[in-house]
Amino acid sequence: MTSTATLPAEAAAPPEQGRDPHARRFGLPVATCLVMGNIIGGGIFLLPASVAPFGTISLVAFAVLTAGAIALALVFGRLAERHPQTGGPYVYARAAFGDFAGFLAAWSYWITAWVSNAALAVAAVGYLTVLFPAAGEHKWSMCLAALAVQWLPALSNLAGTRYVGAVQVVATVLKFAPLLLVAVGGLFFFDPANLGPFRATDQSAAGAVSASAAILLFSYLGVESATVSAGEVRDPARNVGRATVLGTVGAATVYLLGTVSVFGLVAHDRLVSSTAPFTDAVNAMFSADGGAGGTWGGTVVACAAVISMLGALNGWTLLSAQTPYAAAKDGLFPKAFETKKRGVPVVGVVVTVALASALTVYNYTAGTRGVFESLVLITTFTATVPYLLATAAQIYFLLSGQRERVHPGRLARDGILAALAFGFSMWLVAGSGYAAVYQGVLFLFAGVLVYAALSAKKHRAAASPAE
Repeated sequence: MTSTATLPAEAAAPPEQGRDPHARRFGLPVATCLVMGNIIGGGIFLLPASVAPFGTISLVAFAVLTAGAIALALVFGRLAERHPQTGGPYVYARAAFGDFAGFLAAWSYWITAWVSNAALAVAAVGYLTVLFPAAGEHKWSMCLAALAVQWLPALSNLAGTRYVGAVQVVATVLKFAPLLLVAVGGLFFFDPANLGPFRATDQSAAGAVSASAAILLFSYLGVESATVSAGEVRDPARNVGRATVLGTVGAATVYLLGTVSVFGLVAHDRLVSSTAPFTDAVNAMFSADGGAGGTWGGTVVACAAVISMLGALNGWTLLSAQTPYAAAKDGLFPKAFETKKRGVPVVGVVVTVALASALTVYNYTAGTRGVFESLVLITTFTATVPYLLATAAQIYFLLSGQRERVHPGRLARDGILAALAFGFSMWLVAGSGYAAVYQGVLFLFAGVLVYAALSAKKHRAAASPAE
């Protein structure tokens, strides 16, 4: 592949950020919180119960996923040094392989973002009903709560990047206290008798690891968060990579310790049917009857879950608008997505939250949980498309004679990391399942028609002066 696309230079602060008091660039701490907050959304509060049916072998899947996620984070860090612009995987794919690959990365990432936002909102309502039981008595009250959970972070985004960063830091701090209570404090109450069997299904060890990994993947989405918002990060060539690795390692540590603690606090037969495993774990730590009755700890964890999901929605809402914004600047998304105020692509925010809201209403109207879960599984596939293209771009840069921009001592290491990250991404595609890949490809190819229309418009605009 010899042709590469010209990229907009956004390493410097956008002009509006030098004047608008509501726009502020992110430093390393906020960028790290963005990565950690987006990775640790609602997933951690449900994961132990989701993977418990496979047995403790799911911890092996956790370890493999963590290693793959860190390899991916390191690759993204290297790519961000070369291309510190807003857009992340979209920017890297377009730089290496041209407009069409860039569009596929942007389209796939956008689908992932707004479907994931709807999923997070529905999960947040599940924990809200722990705090306000009356909210769960009717599906429409739950639907309205899910819509409110989506629009509040959207309003925070529309207020400007200054407030997005502040909300992200506060949400990250508030949710980590109870998570660390279980992840670290729970180890002192650990009971090996609660662990259950190592392999609880009839699957082979490899099959059980792959099946549990497919479930766990959704909770590792967000590794690329700092790269997607690189244009809003101070000194992005230096800070984006550091924030990506620090955020991923921090999130992985909390994931692993938290899951191990919950496995040892809640009996296996109870855990497999739990709808709030962290609440059950805290109840087990502080209840005399071993967790049968509710405690203040369970309420605190429910509050932390809601705060965590609101924080994740705050960050994901920004990311869902950043990739279309970068693509729109290159004529690969409708021009309206290029509109930016207070440092935030406002049209992208509004369109994304509107689509997520429509999906949420459909979920409650149809009353078919399976449909919604299928859509969420599709995002597992659509998320890996940008990952595959980005890691392939890194391999391309290393092998195409552009090595002068890479330290000679890093060539072998960067090549191995890129190969591992690519293999990891391929494994994620395989773990999504045949149905998810099939339906995800349909979502992906639906964008080809959009690309054709936009490319034709771009061609006419370029040809018109000559006419």
